This record gives sequence, structure tokens and C-alpha cells, in this order.
Amino acid sequence: MKIKPLDDRLLVEPIEEEERTSSGLYIPDTAKEKPRMGKVIAVGTDEDLREKISEGDKILFAKYGGEEVEMNNVVYKILQRSDVLAVVED
Repeated sequence: MKIKPLDDRLLVEPIEEEERTSSGLYIPDTAKEKPRMGKVIAVGTDEDLREKISEGDKILFAKYGGEEVEMNNVVYKILQRSDVLAVVED
């Protein structure tokens, strides 16, 4: 099964943050925040959006934005353009 977003939407795989602090302490699951960065898996059909964001880009998105979708035991987010805050460049 394959998900293809429509219009100004993106399919994103959230990137989990490290489970340890810089001092070496482990962070329990209950204290972790939701991931706010992700890798773009697919871009919708909006041409303007396709010029700015492409598959494989890392993006920063709104904390409570998008809808979670599970496929093949992997959790993805479907985000609208307005949920995307920035493209992260390495």
C-alpha cells in the first residue's frame, strides 16, 4: 500500500529525538515531547509546494499539526502546508 498526499499536503516520517541528555541521562517515554522534525516521504500535487519542498528534505513542523497515520508498523504524519515551519538544511 502506498500513500500519495493531495493538494498542499505532505507525508512525513517523524524523526525521534535522542533518548539521552548531553550529560548521559536517559529520558523516559513519559517525559519526551512529540517529534517536531521529520523527513518528507511524499509531496502533494500543489506545484508551488513542490518547488519549495521535495522528497527527502528534513522539515520542522508545528507541535500539534497534522494527522497521524500508521502503515506497515510505521507512524507517519500527513501535514498541510501551514503546518510546516521550516526546511532544515544540514
